[in-house]
This record gives sequence, structure tokens and C-alpha cells, in this order.
Amino acid sequence: QVQLVESGGGLVQAGGSLRLSCAASGSIVSINDMGWYRQAPGKQRELVATVTSDGITIYADSVKGRFTISRDNAKNTMYLQMNSLKLEDTAVYYCNAQTHPRWGGMDYWGRGTLVTVSS
Repeated sequence: QVQLVESGGGLVQAGGSLRLSCAASGSIVSINDMGWYRQAPGKQRELVATVTSDGITIYADSVKGRFTISRDNAKNTMYLQMNSLKLEDTAVYYCNAQTHPRWGGMDYWGRGTLVTVSS
């Protein structure tokens, strides 16, 4: 079992920055890939970025060059540094963790943190 808790969301002006954190607990050793997803009002949940246990990252085209995903395994924490925020970045951001196939290949989700970008 893995528990994920997001923090760092809030209200920020367009062009500003915000850093989200995701603290993982439980069966930490089972975690393989992690990622950030977001869901805007009236929209489907979408991938923002992923990071493997080895630090390999993938970004959605919409955030590439503006967002940076990182992972501190010693602290069991994943981060999303968001710069040059746009109005369309407004969404609930969710932390995701996927366990290694040897542990069942399960997906775990945090409850989300709201990011609101204002003009």
C-alpha cells in the first residue's frame, strides 16, 4: 500500500511560479514510476509529467520548458516546479505512483491540490 499527499497548490498570477510536492509513504520500495496529472474544470484528467525511479523524465508538450519534475528518493518526495504559469494551467493537480510489476503494477493517487492561475 502506498499513500500520496500533495501540497503546495494555491493562487498565483499568470507568469508566476509555484512548486508542488508529493510525499509518499507506505511501501516506498515498491514504487517505480511517478507522475503529475491535472484535471481542469470540465476537462479530462491529463498527464503533466512523469519521472522514473532513475530520474528519467517525460513532459506533456503543453508544459515542456516551463515545468520541471523531480524526485528525491531519500525524502520519498516528488516535486513539480511550475514556472511561467498560464491561465490554462488552472487545475487540480494529482500525484500518481505506479508500483513495479514485481509488486503488482498498481496505480496510486493522491487527493489532489488546486492550482489557480489568475490574470
